Amino acid sequence: MPPKLSTADVVTLIDEANRAARRLHRKLRLPPADLEDLSQDLLLDLICRLPGFDARRGSIGAFANIALRNQSSRIAMRIQRQRRAQDGWMFSLDAPMAGSREPLKNLLLEEDGLTSWYGQRPFDADMQHARLATECALARLSNGDRQLCRVLSRLTVSDLVAQGAVKRSTLYRRISALRPVLTAYGLGPCWDGFQSA
Repeated sequence: MPPKLSTADVVTLIDEANRAARRLHRKLRLPPADLEDLSQDLLLDLICRLPGFDARRGSIGAFANIALRNQSSRIAMRIQRQRRAQDGWMFSLDAPMAGSREPLKNLLLEEDGLTSWYGQRPFDADMQHARLATECALARLSNGDRQLCRVLSRLTVSDLVAQGAVKRSTLYRRISALRPVLTAYGLGPCWDGFQSA
């Protein structure tokens, strides 16, 4: 049975969902139009989880924070899986390109190819530089760390733990140790997916 909520509790839930949506929106670098959708998705999930709230165990804000953080991680993993499946970032055709106020659909040329019309980034010099930087950084890693990166590019932490390949705590320790090394090699922002894995 869902708990009875006061007006202040409802305001707290909405505020927490909006804050979590802004954090996730910023972290994933999504188009501005996606912010409201994220907020509504997070709030809906939170409302569905309200029957599990027990006021004796903590405040509604603390419950909301934990539920929103978990759902944010699931959303981030889903979006990053979609990006990997499409070989990079997805852009809205209505979103403005960097350094321009024009929407992407007005800037696309026939030479950019069909993938551009599906919202994928055209294969350009930036993509080539990112791939080269990734290859250089991975070449500097030990064989074990390189294998960990390769596995994490295909599977989530939950999938690895479910397969019994490694303990969750051990995996998080290895990721935590690997993150500053990758950042030192210039790959900081593109490895943020490890946080939400």
